[in-house]
Amino acid sequence: MDRPLRFCMITTFYPPYNFGGDGIFVHQLSNELARRGHHVEVIHCIDAFRLLAQRESEAIYQNHPNVTVHGLKSPFGFLSPLATQQTGLPVFKSRQILKILEKGFDVIHYHNISLIGGPKILEYGKAIKLYTMHEFWLVCPTHVLFRFNRAVCTRRHCFTCGLTYKRPPQLWRHSDMMQSAIKHVDAFIAPSRFSKDLHNRLGLKAPIVHVPHFVPSAGNGTPLPLRRNQPEQKPYFLFVGRLEKIKGLQTLIPVFRHYEKARLWIAGDGSYAAHLRHLADGSGNIRFLGHRTKDELQILYRDATALVVPSLSWEVFALVILEAFMQRTPAIVRNIGGMPEIIQESGGGFMYDTDQELLTAMDQLLTDPSYRNRLGACGHKAFEQKWSADAHLKSYFALIDEIATARGDLSRKTEPTFAV
Repeated sequence: MDRPLRFCMITTFYPPYNFGGDGIFVHQLSNELARRGHHVEVIHCIDAFRLLAQRESEAIYQNHPNVTVHGLKSPFGFLSPLATQQTGLPVFKSRQILKILEKGFDVIHYHNISLIGGPKILEYGKAIKLYTMHEFWLVCPTHVLFRFNRAVCTRRHCFTCGLTYKRPPQLWRHSDMMQSAIKHVDAFIAPSRFSKDLHNRLGLKAPIVHVPHFVPSAGNGTPLPLRRNQPEQKPYFLFVGRLEKIKGLQTLIPVFRHYEKARLWIAGDGSYAAHLRHLADGSGNIRFLGHRTKDELQILYRDATALVVPSLSWEVFALVILEAFMQRTPAIVRNIGGMPEIIQESGGGFMYDTDQELLTAMDQLLTDPSYRNRLGACGHKAFEQKWSADAHLKSYFALIDEIATARGDLSRKTEPTFAV
């Protein structure tokens, strides 16, 4: 049947109550499905955001009329997500969640569920069940496989590493709770081949499929402002992301303190911001822009010589690379995690392992603008073919159809309609 489906997205964080890319992606996916006529309900945990942010959110995000958002709050406040982290159960929110799921959905899609329900929530509801692996929570208590907050994890020291991150030990991880819960999920979605392979190597016994992330096109009918002709200003390289140690910005600042050919512009905020500003203190070559809106970021991407992504961890996927490609801007990424896949599949930039390789790439782009533009064009072409909303949803619905066919439940089969 060619008909709209009912989706339920379950995630700890959802804009404006979010920190990073996982919440942004759920927002994008929910609204793209809604634009195509499907009904989407989102369940997320406001208590978890308040616990970690220690503040209220001031950001503003719009949702399509077909998206219904349930921001859950408990009378117990921060104790609710803390109890879930400790027990692996949606202790104080199970009744609210079950009541929403009683409405009936064709697809329940889990995302970051660590503080809204833990493994137990995977057993809730009756529908086709998907789980997108935005991080490594299924195999790592800290989610990021960044051992002792210093380097990628090559040997497991989960108890002592968790204490480094000031997270209470999770005794349920020593039981069969996780392995029992994941049996209720029809398919786990890995945004990168790297993530799929690493989860397999770390012993996750689950059906994993590779479906890359996407970013929606900017096509809202409003053209970007023309580039300003300001030859007296230096060109700039751009960093976009959370200001956290794991993102590696501290490795760029020493490079740009002594790089006279271009500046480093930094868009974002986070708990590591004060340290980074101190590290850059006295350098007129480094500019902190703070939080920027989506429209402002589009202009920053477009006018940058390149995006630089210096992450030190095994990034599952970096949406910022696609955002740069959408503006025909190349990217220079550290050769780690899932990021090199994007460069290799697009030809839209460089990978680097050392500071010298980074400098060489920057010099090439600055001295040959036509080369920079060719790389940007390659990235943009690959974006349209591989990482657009249409490309993602084609694979997404094919996966749903495959599961529905295997179940013999043809009532859930549907062809995606790409109407605006």
